[in-house]
Amino acid sequence: MENQTGKAFSLLYNKVIGLSKSYLDMCFYNSRSKRAMDLANRYGRKTDIFEIVQEILDEQYKVTAFTHPDCPIITPNPSIQVAKWGLIPAWTKTEEEAMKLRKMTLNARSETVFSLPSFRIPIYQKRCLIPSTGYFEFHHKEKEVIPHYIFLKNEEIFSIGGMYEIWQNPDSKEVTQTFTILTTPANELCSKIHNAGKNAFRMPLIITKEKEEEWLNNTLTIEDIKQFFLPFDHHQMDAYPISKDFLKKNPKDLSIIVPAA
Repeated sequence: MENQTGKAFSLLYNKVIGLSKSYLDMCFYNSRSKRAMDLANRYGRKTDIFEIVQEILDEQYKVTAFTHPDCPIITPNPSIQVAKWGLIPAWTKTEEEAMKLRKMTLNARSETVFSLPSFRIPIYQKRCLIPSTGYFEFHHKEKEVIPHYIFLKNEEIFSIGGMYEIWQNPDSKEVTQTFTILTTPANELCSKIHNAGKNAFRMPLIITKEKEEEWLNNTLTIEDIKQFFLPFDHHQMDAYPISKDFLKKNPKDLSIIVPAA
């Protein structure tokens, strides 16, 4: 599913107590080409915490959820925060359970987020924004699989709606901040691209620039939050095919987001 050369931050279980594989979704590959100061200026946040994690300052045109990378997220905090992709619920009792759960919480469906144990507290109290310049998705055409890069036409950096959580390992006492990306039914553009698989016809929840701070307001009611759960306007988005071997390339390789020949 998920601008042109030079832009990028693409986004990229069975709760043993409540999730099932049917809730796994699609946005697992993101791209990030904006450094700390760009994000700080875009969101009006400080970079004091963000600067500590050197590896996420580098240009990365492909960020893979399955490795649970450190990513920048925007919260009500005045500084940009760092969190690992794959939400670990605060109630998780063991490290073993935490490692299993985070594999199943890379994405969260907006339709079920209020009822699932892993998400029903953070959806009310700990919503966040995940900065992005684009994301990747696969189109199936007969036997061919064609990767696409999806982006917003007029927003170099846009926001994907998510949730974050803070978990303390009961043995080591180490504290870990993690996050998940929310998804909605796909709009017209994304439906044509993300057209196969159990979780076809989905897209990330994209929050408009005007509504970003409202999304972070932890006093919103369930009805207020649900107002955000709509497919983004397809007229404001675009996409193009990219090289089929993009997953094999170094994350810092700019050719990842170059249109296919």
